[in-house]
Amino acid sequence: MSAETDDLPLAREFPPASRDDWRKLVDGVLKGAPFDRLVGKTYDGLPIAPIYSRAANAGLIAGRAPATPWRIMQRVDHPDATAANAQALTDLENGANGLALVFAGAHGAHGFGLEPSAAALERILDGIYVDAGIAIEFQIGPQTRDMPHHFAELLARRNVAPASVDARFGFDPIGAAAAGGASPYDWQEIAAFFGPAVAQFARLGFAGPFAVADGRVVHDAGGSEAQELAFVVATAVTYLRALEAAGVELDVARRMIYARLSADADQFLTLAKFRALRLLWAHVERHCGLEPQPLVVAADTAWRMLTQRDPYVNVLRATIATFAAGLGGANSITVMPHTLALGLPDALARRIARNTQLILLEESNLDKVTDPAAGSGGIEALTAELAGTAWTLFQDIEKAGGVFPALKQNLIQDRVAAVRAARDRNIARRKDVLTGASEFPNLQEAPVAVLAANPVTLPPYGAPAFQFAALAPTRLAEPFERLRDRSDRQLAQTGSRPAVYLANLGTAADFTARATFAKSFFEAGGIAAVDGEGGTDVAAIAAAFKASGAILVCLCSSDKIYASLAEPVARALRSTGARHLYLAGRPGEQEAALRAAGISDFIFAGGDALATLDAAYAQMGVP
Repeated sequence: MSAETDDLPLAREFPPASRDDWRKLVDGVLKGAPFDRLVGKTYDGLPIAPIYSRAANAGLIAGRAPATPWRIMQRVDHPDATAANAQALTDLENGANGLALVFAGAHGAHGFGLEPSAAALERILDGIYVDAGIAIEFQIGPQTRDMPHHFAELLARRNVAPASVDARFGFDPIGAAAAGGASPYDWQEIAAFFGPAVAQFARLGFAGPFAVADGRVVHDAGGSEAQELAFVVATAVTYLRALEAAGVELDVARRMIYARLSADADQFLTLAKFRALRLLWAHVERHCGLEPQPLVVAADTAWRMLTQRDPYVNVLRATIATFAAGLGGANSITVMPHTLALGLPDALARRIARNTQLILLEESNLDKVTDPAAGSGGIEALTAELAGTAWTLFQDIEKAGGVFPALKQNLIQDRVAAVRAARDRNIARRKDVLTGASEFPNLQEAPVAVLAANPVTLPPYGAPAFQFAALAPTRLAEPFERLRDRSDRQLAQTGSRPAVYLANLGTAADFTARATFAKSFFEAGGIAAVDGEGGTDVAAIAAAFKASGAILVCLCSSDKIYASLAEPVARALRSTGARHLYLAGRPGEQEAALRAAGISDFIFAGGDALATLDAAYAQMGVP
């Protein structure tokens, strides 16, 4: 009996199984195909094996204190201060224990954000006891960098001791420059006032942390996990140096810095990423001659994974992301409401975002086990590989002179762009699935309510003395959403959507699989699929197409049926007025004959869906 099954009574009823036994079963299924086809790859090129052994000698990665829940942060971003105050009070009364104050112009504002004035801040925090155990996090940009100063003044007027307030101020000039692709100052000039400004808040009595190394900048731009980690570490080290230059001891300076990572729907990569960051920062601390202490790590669910179409799927994505960040040791989590990509979220969307965390903590008790991934072979391997790859990227940034010079040289941006290009190719080919957008679309979905609000207008922030490529935030679903928008415009103008007729051949057993695939394929681009009844009568199939009113046709059936029916049906459809013919499936040896019969394109798993759909709109003359 193996040691791993000694404490599993039910397992004693079965003979022990070895890895070799498993490989024999797998080889039988692969039937000569290489085993490597079961090994996945991340966008950093890291291998994801299909099975792992238990990790030996694994230890806990220090994060939150044992059995301590993360902070449930609720995003407050309404441009109207009175409305923002009402939202904040509702959130705190219904389970949130922290507020993320997102000001206009901040990286995470996404078109909205709070008004950046002292009067607005006072109104936003009216009736809120900031020293009553809640957390306050500032998300600010260059034009709103004075908000922490206004907060300190507000506390003084209220006679609240800064030491009694749990506040993170979010100073991040490097992140702002990276996202905007410009800076009015070089880093030496920024550092000259950054270090003293941060140290000033410590002198006022605030506990901090004050400066954030924000990985969302890279993640939102489409970067990889290791790139996000390397950017965070490089930014944090740069801030550490600036604080040291301002006369702050390293042991104190490190506690003035925190990190923010994006959490997305890739559960295992997100979990490993949060664990890897703590390993990386501990490595930095040891190089500084310090005994490692847990870094404060905030999490925001990812902007890039949100979709405008079928937005309720965003609730599921956020749940997975929150689950992974919480188990990965995040100190606080902010859940993006599921309608944020459509506009300013209403009370229902905010409630769902809040309850996502409450349910995971109060009903699933995710905070009760410290580092539950410890010892898991797959997560431990991924954590170590991410940390190693990120450290190499961090060293490349250091060799370039640090994070700011690396941005000026476009070193970071070029690498992120390469990953984003690979990601875009996989999205276009639907290898990376966006449920509700690129797969399983719903053309009959009802509109989702969002709030009406006028965004705050900010003046430009200085003349850009330094310009470089911006790490601009994007959402992965946008290319498919643009096609859906074209469909919606035609629906509004003509009363009907662009359509494709599915010429189903044979019986339901013959055509259902490929007809289902074709329907999802075309409707992901907003082209409604009109189902044919099936059959083998060529004239009847052509007549049914004519009656549908469509000008595009896609043949759907099995390879066996295609061999006998595809060519005559294609010719009949062409003669009946079909402008463009598709066939669902790979053509194989029949391609020349099928093309000669009038079939122009073949749709199949792994094909460039975006290019095919865009060309379909051109065939229909839809602008």
